[in-house]
Amino acid sequence: MGDETGLATRRSFDGSAVAVATSIMNVATYGFTMIAARIIGPSEYGAFAACLGLLIVVQVGALGLQATAARRIAVDRGNVAAIESAILSLTTKVAGGAGVLMLMLAPAIDVLLNLDSLATAVVVAIAVVPLTIAGGQAGILQGERRWGALAVFYLAGGIPRLLVGTAIILWRPDATAAITGVAIGFVFPVLVGWWVLRHRRTSAEAAPEHSARAMLRESAHNSQVLFVYFSLSSVDIFLARHVLDEHDAGLYAAGLIMTKVMLFLPQFIVVIAFPDMATPANRQRALVRSLLAVSGLGLVVVAGAWVLSGVAMIFVGGSNFGEVEDLLWVFAVLGTVLAMLQLQVYAVLARQGRRAVMLVWGALAAVVALGLQVDTVAGLVGVVVGVDSVLLVVLTVISLRIATRPTPPPTPLPA
Repeated sequence: MGDETGLATRRSFDGSAVAVATSIMNVATYGFTMIAARIIGPSEYGAFAACLGLLIVVQVGALGLQATAARRIAVDRGNVAAIESAILSLTTKVAGGAGVLMLMLAPAIDVLLNLDSLATAVVVAIAVVPLTIAGGQAGILQGERRWGALAVFYLAGGIPRLLVGTAIILWRPDATAAITGVAIGFVFPVLVGWWVLRHRRTSAEAAPEHSARAMLRESAHNSQVLFVYFSLSSVDIFLARHVLDEHDAGLYAAGLIMTKVMLFLPQFIVVIAFPDMATPANRQRALVRSLLAVSGLGLVVVAGAWVLSGVAMIFVGGSNFGEVEDLLWVFAVLGTVLAMLQLQVYAVLARQGRRAVMLVWGALAAVVALGLQVDTVAGLVGVVVGVDSVLLVVLTVISLRIATRPTPPPTPLPA
């Protein structure tokens, strides 16, 4: 009993460490973005923001590798060392290939993002390499539930970017320097991952289901699912610029700051819950507890945005965006729904569902079709909240039904 209590306490402490680390990482990342906006000026910041947007899209490859590594290690504890070796090898190859491809596309990126600087596009291409490698490393630590090491990994992903990046843009205040700071920041978690995993490499061969081809195929599927989720969570800002005038589009963008705050706050819950959601015996409990935790946190934020809307406006943009104050609680609701949807999307990845992904694509199409019919800030956020909420309910029902099914016996490996 004492050992079990001690283990539970240690897991709780490690889980808290991940929560604190992800919060610090997000604050540091947000802080550097705001500092860059003030130092490099509007025109250069526009180019910098465009580069960050491209990296967010490209990041789905790293997140796909992370989900693959975490799921496979969590499910097959007997092949951890071999899976780890295989995923590290695959990650290195994918990172190298992605880097070369992005370098080849650098001239096109320069034109597409209107950077007027091939050097900036080249830095973006180089940044993809450590970003992708970090995904595989994080997945291994997540799958093995090494929360303390993962917490350090996340801290290394935020604090160095803030410190090194700020120093670089103070020296040279332009978009190239800012994205260089981001690229250098990506290297630090890779170094942490290398150090933590340096003694765990093995030449052992994994079972056939853990071949490089199988893991690459799963990673591609995961990336596609995450891509459509990120599209769903971001498409409304593009719709706002299309259906609203410039002033109202700015108000909508300000309101989305509240949405993003709520979306990022419970990220640690997804990280900690994912390995358990991949394990049939723990799937239902992990999903229900996580949904309750995210919804509880969301209720607090929604209530705060409603009661303390004046205080929240300080972080949203101040008096210049005062017209959106009465809708801040709605944007907080949207953030809560998106955070719970993110949890459901990872539940789909954990069980490697295929058909449920079509529902997310359908929701994306519905948001676009209905969003094009409105012409007010309240109307657009109402459409997005409505469609996303319906999708959340449907995915929750599907996930809970699947989670309650009897666990099938393991399939014997071929001789």
